[in-house]
Amino acid sequence: MSGLKVCTGGCHCGLVRFECTTDLAMVTACNCSICTKRGLHFTFLPPHSFQLRAGQDSLKEYLFNQRAISHQLCAECGVEVFARGNKPDGSEVIALNVACIDGIDLAALKMTPVDGRSR
Repeated sequence: MSGLKVCTGGCHCGLVRFECTTDLAMVTACNCSICTKRGLHFTFLPPHSFQLRAGQDSLKEYLFNQRAISHQLCAECGVEVFARGNKPDGSEVIALNVACIDGIDLAALKMTPVDGRSR
């Protein structure tokens, strides 16, 4: 996928909905414990490129390990839609679960391997 596009998406049950602008230039294939067990593939966005359109009250936060990444799950269906965290330089970032983008074809995306297991 090339060039910035406006994408919409959400959780499985539809309570949580978002809109974002992304080029999907980098989509992770991380081998850490949570990404492996949940089948997560993230792309990273500046906060101004992500808008939560519905479901703020339906989100449940999940923290683990160093408790540095705020994983946001729908409390109804359990799908992790996005996470909030900080880049190494301290700036805020949104990690969007690309599987939650409407109409996405994961097989058509180039995945970037990330060795999260060793961190």
